[in-house]
Amino acid sequence: MDKIYFDNAATTPIHPKVKEKILPYLSDYFGNPSSIHSYGRIIRVAIEEAREIIADFINADASEIYFTSGGTEADNFAIFGISKTEFTESGRNKIITSKSEHHAVLDSFEELGKSGFNTEYVGVNQYAQLNVSELEKTLDSGTSLVAAMHTNNETGALNSIRLITELTKRNKSYIHVDAVQGFAKNRIDVKNFGFDSMAASAHKFYGPKGVGFLYAKSGTPLSPLLYGGSQERNRRGGTENIVGIVGLAEAVKIADLEMETNNQIVSDLKKYFIEGINSISLDEFDINTKEDTSPYILSVTLKSEYYRVDPEAMLMFLDINGVAASNGAACTSGTLKPSHVMLSAGKSIEDASGTIRFSFNPNNTKSEIDYTIDVLKKLRPNFVK
Repeated sequence: MDKIYFDNAATTPIHPKVKEKILPYLSDYFGNPSSIHSYGRIIRVAIEEAREIIADFINADASEIYFTSGGTEADNFAIFGISKTEFTESGRNKIITSKSEHHAVLDSFEELGKSGFNTEYVGVNQYAQLNVSELEKTLDSGTSLVAAMHTNNETGALNSIRLITELTKRNKSYIHVDAVQGFAKNRIDVKNFGFDSMAASAHKFYGPKGVGFLYAKSGTPLSPLLYGGSQERNRRGGTENIVGIVGLAEAVKIADLEMETNNQIVSDLKKYFIEGINSISLDEFDINTKEDTSPYILSVTLKSEYYRVDPEAMLMFLDINGVAASNGAACTSGTLKPSHVMLSAGKSIEDASGTIRFSFNPNNTKSEIDYTIDVLKKLRPNFVK
C-alpha cells in the first residue's frame, strides 16, 4: 500500500482546484496590488473578490476581513491588538484563556504577562474542553479579552463556544476565537455567534500554506501587529500574498459546497478507526474523544502501564511502516515534548508522551485504516512492557 497520510490536522494536501486557480497568479498576474496601473488593478480586484467570498461565508462584512500569513499571525494580531488597545482606552488589563490552547495563543499571553497584563488560564476537562463554570468565576470587570479555540487541534474537542461567548459578552469583554481547526469544517456565522474576532488558516482546509485571515468585528479595538505599509486598511503592513489569498478564497468556495459531505465521510472513517483500535484491546488504549468532537481528529493514548513509552520510536515505527501520524501539534511535535494539551487534560507525563494523533481528510479510506490497525498490532510486541 502507498504511504498513508493521517496527519491532516498538521496540514492538508492542496486541493487540485485550488492549485489550478493559483497558477495564473504565479506567472501572468504578477502586479503589486498597491500599483495604480492595470497590472496592479487586476491584483487588487482579485484580493477584494477573495475578501468578499470569505466574508459571505462567515456572514461578515468585507471590511472586517484582514489577510495574514496564517493562523499564528491572526491569533497574535487579535490578542495583542485588542488587549493593548483596550488597556489604553479603558485601563482593563486582565485577559483569560484556557490551558489547552495552541501555542500561538499561549505564547502571546505569556509575552503580554511580561508586559504587566494580568493573565489567567482556565482549566479544561479530560477531553481538553474549556471549563465554562471556571471561566464564569474568573471573569470580572477588569477583564478585557477572552481567547478560546473552536476545535482543539490535538483532541478534536469542540468548546462550548456559544456559551463562552455569551458569558464574555455579559461581562462586556471581548472574545477572540481560534478557529484554525474548525473553520471550513463547521458552519460559523460570526454575527450569530457574536464573535469579536476569529482566526483561520488556509492550509488546514486544502488551501496553500502561508496565508490566513483575521475576522475583526467593526468597532473592535485593534492596533496593528505589523507596521510599514498602508495595506489592509492601515492595520497590516506588507504587500499582500496574492497567490495565497486567491488560493484561500478558492478553498473556501470548495468548502462551502463540500463541507457536509466531507464531514459525513470522515465521521464514518473515525468511527471505523475507533472500532479497529478497540478490536486490539479495550484496556491498553485511551480514546481521548467523545461523540461531540471533530470527526477529523482522533487522539489515542497508548497507556504507560502497558507500553514502554518512546514517542519518537513509536512515530518512526509507524512511518517506516508507511503511516504518517503525529504526537501532537505540528508546531511542537518536532521537539517530541509531552503535549501540554494532554497534560492540561489530566494525563501523566508518560501517558501524554504516549499519545498519538491521527487526523483525516475525505480522501482517506477504510482500507488505509485497516492497514494502520495492522501496523498498530505489529507495534504492540515491540513496545509492550
